[in-house]
Amino acid sequence: MSLRTRIKICGITRIEDGIQAAALGVDAIGLVFVARSPRFIAVEQARAVIAQLPPLVTAVGLFMDMPVQDVARILERVPLGLLQFHGDESPEECDAHNKPYIKAVPMQSPEQALEYAGRYPNAQGYLLDSHGLGKIGGSGECFDWSAIPLGFSKPLILAGGLTTGNVCDAVRRVRPYAVDVSSGVEESKGIKDASLMAAFVKGVREGDSER
Repeated sequence: MSLRTRIKICGITRIEDGIQAAALGVDAIGLVFVARSPRFIAVEQARAVIAQLPPLVTAVGLFMDMPVQDVARILERVPLGLLQFHGDESPEECDAHNKPYIKAVPMQSPEQALEYAGRYPNAQGYLLDSHGLGKIGGSGECFDWSAIPLGFSKPLILAGGLTTGNVCDAVRRVRPYAVDVSSGVEESKGIKDASLMAAFVKGVREGDSER
């Protein structure tokens, strides 16, 4: 088990927020290619954000029930290091791009979560979120961490309602491979707050120190 929890800050829409997140030591930023999301980012802006990232910071593209050909067109123009599928994409649709991906798993019940994740054996990890199917996430709502079942075959990424106030406890209790935050470090939707991002990273590291 890793002793350092990885950190992803999702819903980046501005170049300066991507630069600040990287400077704070996050492992990945998330770019949302879902048109109805308030954190949607256009292709050219996504390219501009990624161009300013330093080495070893992964750009993750979030997709939700987008046709395979549309995802492929974005991948032709945007150099993403990892894909995140947040809808009810089939395993075949997730595998179609020959790129590493993580799959969001709705935490509706422990049994359903395990069954759902099992459909995606080629995922590099499972992102556990409070959203239901058909919802994007970023709602700021937590789920019951004690309901996370044993038996997942891949690393777990904890999302859903994480904030500067609860992330230390989340890391200490759940011991996830990574945490993913969006609304918990925002001053408004899609606009990150540098002080909140810094406090979030500090909370993760404090949780790591108590493992």
